Amino acid sequence: MIIIYGNAELWTSFPAEQARKALAEQDAFNVRYKETGELLGAYGNADAVRARTVRVRDGVSAVTDGPYLETKEYLASWYLVDVEDEQRALDLAAEIPFASVGAVEVWPILHEAAGNAL
Repeated sequence: MIIIYGNAELWTSFPAEQARKALAEQDAFNVRYKETGELLGAYGNADAVRARTVRVRDGVSAVTDGPYLETKEYLASWYLVDVEDEQRALDLAAEIPFASVGAVEVWPILHEAAGNAL
């Protein structure tokens, strides 16, 4: 799994033309690696303002706004890739356009959870 961290302050600092160019580059990356079969899916998250936290205590569900971040960065997007080895995942992560302005992490998936084969 490749994770891209977002930063609202950073995103809003891009001039409109630069933002359009970055999104076009990201779309090209997605198309290229979808065609090779290495990109299984690419998912962008809403910003943290739209996130909700669910807690269940004593059988009662409570939904609150949040999470309330104590950092400027948040989980903005994630990619599920199927590659030969860790080095290939790192190579793909380095090609993600946003890696040049923010953090991109690579996390190995240990196993597929039951029920995902639907």
